[in-house]
Amino acid sequence: MWILALFFFQYCLFSGSYHASAADTLAPTQSISNGSTLVSSAQTFELGFFSPGESNKYYLGIWYKSFPDTVVWVANREDPVIDSHAILNISTTGNLFIFDEQNNTIWSANSSRAAKNPIAQLLDSGNLVVKEDAAAADTESYLWESFDFPSDTQLEGMKIGRNFETGINRYLTAWKSVNDPSPGDFTYGVDDIGSPQFVVREGTKKRFRTGPWNGIKFSGHPSQISPIINHVTVYNTEEAYDMFEIMDKSVISRTTVNESGLVQRLVLYENASEWTVMYTLQNDLCNDYARCGPNGICKINQRPICECLEGFVPRSEREWQILNWTGGCVRRTPLDCQKSEGFLKIKNVKLPDLLEFKLDQRMSLRDCRAECLKNCSCTAYVNSNYNGSGCLMWFGNLIDIREFIEEQREQDIYIRVPASEIRSADSIWKSRRTVIIMISSMVSGLLALVLACWYMISKYRRNRKESQASKEDFELPLFDFVAIASATNNFSDSNKIGTGGFGLVYKGELFKGQEIAVKRLSSNSQQGVEQFMNEVAMISKLQHRNLVRILGCCIKRDERMLIYEFMPNRSLNYFIFDETRRKLLTWPKRFEIVMGISRGLLYLHQDSRLRIIHRDLKASNVLLDNELNPKISDFGIAKMFGGDQVEAKTKRVVGTYGYMSPEYAIDGKFSVKSDVFSLGVLLLEIVSGKRNRGFNHPDHYHNLLGHAWLLWNDGKTLQLMDGCLEDSYVEAQVVRCIQVGLLCVQKHVADRPTMSNVVRMLGNEEISTLPPPNEPGFYVERSSAESNASDLHTENEVTLTLEEGR
Repeated sequence: MWILALFFFQYCLFSGSYHASAADTLAPTQSISNGSTLVSSAQTFELGFFSPGESNKYYLGIWYKSFPDTVVWVANREDPVIDSHAILNISTTGNLFIFDEQNNTIWSANSSRAAKNPIAQLLDSGNLVVKEDAAAADTESYLWESFDFPSDTQLEGMKIGRNFETGINRYLTAWKSVNDPSPGDFTYGVDDIGSPQFVVREGTKKRFRTGPWNGIKFSGHPSQISPIINHVTVYNTEEAYDMFEIMDKSVISRTTVNESGLVQRLVLYENASEWTVMYTLQNDLCNDYARCGPNGICKINQRPICECLEGFVPRSEREWQILNWTGGCVRRTPLDCQKSEGFLKIKNVKLPDLLEFKLDQRMSLRDCRAECLKNCSCTAYVNSNYNGSGCLMWFGNLIDIREFIEEQREQDIYIRVPASEIRSADSIWKSRRTVIIMISSMVSGLLALVLACWYMISKYRRNRKESQASKEDFELPLFDFVAIASATNNFSDSNKIGTGGFGLVYKGELFKGQEIAVKRLSSNSQQGVEQFMNEVAMISKLQHRNLVRILGCCIKRDERMLIYEFMPNRSLNYFIFDETRRKLLTWPKRFEIVMGISRGLLYLHQDSRLRIIHRDLKASNVLLDNELNPKISDFGIAKMFGGDQVEAKTKRVVGTYGYMSPEYAIDGKFSVKSDVFSLGVLLLEIVSGKRNRGFNHPDHYHNLLGHAWLLWNDGKTLQLMDGCLEDSYVEAQVVRCIQVGLLCVQKHVADRPTMSNVVRMLGNEEISTLPPPNEPGFYVERSSAESNASDLHTENEVTLTLEEGR
């Protein structure tokens, strides 16, 4: 009997391993196996074993319980369990172990000290901690915590940086791929070599850095001001780290480094089902490490973006002529400590990388200058703190400097140059002013007036020459600024019809009565300059009845404007997503719009003399003329492909969520098939009158694509159709449009049809059968219904939100 009693006791003791999913703690008498989990007390995070994608390898991870595909931490990244027989245990001394089926130790985490009654607990912060006992609540009782060993994700309250006392270095490491959590090539963390700065590395090579800490922020860190995120940066003798707090608890946020090396702030708004990119650290070309080489400076608002620092010239003129700046710049006149030397101030820059430097927090700026002059190898100096104290000096080449716009105030740096090179703009102007005063006093005020007139005439001729050059380069008619100002009532608010990341759009009327739409670049838009040049280069070479027609441009000083034909019926989303106006688009008209958009896209991909990838095809970028004929618009982020090019990749994903293909949104890869995916979304929206984003259904939590896929599989395809079309629809055409739409949004790029096949399948009713579609991209059921919000965009979104037609 005692044997049976002992067996029963052991059964009760160890049966807890099958009930771990009901709790947030794990005791030495329990274990977690494949299929069982820990869930934090507020049901926020879940811990367990998972197998990414179609892999047969198993990892211990933590994910959002409501979003199981979003894994935020992985334990055994380098040592997966090859089969499903994985077990997590905690020892009686507080060490964590993962065992395989043969009881081999796959992974372990050793506590900082032995414990008497240890438990592992999954906190609502997403932190897995080992504590002295269940009653311990303060962080001092933690013997080990997953926050000290991040994967690719920083969560709220997690420190990224170094602890100088314990030696712990917390940094993010990207996954190898979206289906492989093993450590990838890219890392993101704090370099502390006297003054900390954040650095992205690919292996050992630097790919991005923020710039050094200046007492307030990291120099050159993009200014992302958000009332919902509060960054906390600590730098003292014990620690150097950055963490963040979320002020609006209806929002979830995390920072990740992806397999391409992009560091992104992601947010999930209340009731939303998809993450939105709030910003990406590497948001322009000047953020590429050492883009302009040694002693070069990157200026994102000018073309070309690289130039040499004052007193320096290109190392190789030939290389700079072909925009290869990696060789950088060398001094025009070598330094000679035996002769007088001085410093030129370069304003508002990200400070150079800390390669050879000296830091003294006690010095003033005046003392710093004197100290730099004493050392012949000192090439630059600056206050190390934003408040004007401390001395930071550089020796040797100056690497990775960039200029910022005035709105983003950064520090000024003093570059050492020979006395002969000290010819700043201020000193030149002073010399000219002195000459003018002398001439005026010698000959008379009349001569000064003549000189002033000569200056104005020269400036006028130069502006005309620049305008003429622009006209020739763009192959577009050049409109007079006064005429455009008059046509738009001096750009009055009553004429404003739209706005976007580039600036404003106005309705205008030329003196002959012709109505126009004027896209005016905002003076403080960084993305807009690039968008303007891109759109001019693209659309000036394109002619098709289903593309919006550009009439010309206007360039005067800092003004940049594009002049378009006016579209009186606004955009497609103005009709199909409105309960009243949608009734005006009967099925025959919707089918005409579908065919028009498809033909326009086919022209871009195949029939124009350039192969153009639009990258932002959506309902609001399809304008309607007075006969409701569709015109594809907004080529600000379009890309031109060479004759044999079929795919490209970018580190900066811009566009509109809900229309992006999976490979573009996740990996930055785009091709003609990316546009095909966007067209498929648009087809399903036109048929249904529903947005893909914000779609709600009482029976499931899929988006519009998932809903269409479910109806297709259930043989209920026509239920997707907008109810207001019941009196005008042609069943065969509706079903054909839905099927083609599903073919276009298939998850795998190779499965999607080309535009020539899309137009053929839509327009040729003699084709009796079409191929069956496979599962669409982003076919993941959400945990809760997405709110009926408007389109959410990536940072530097360049599309228009129209208020009236243009």
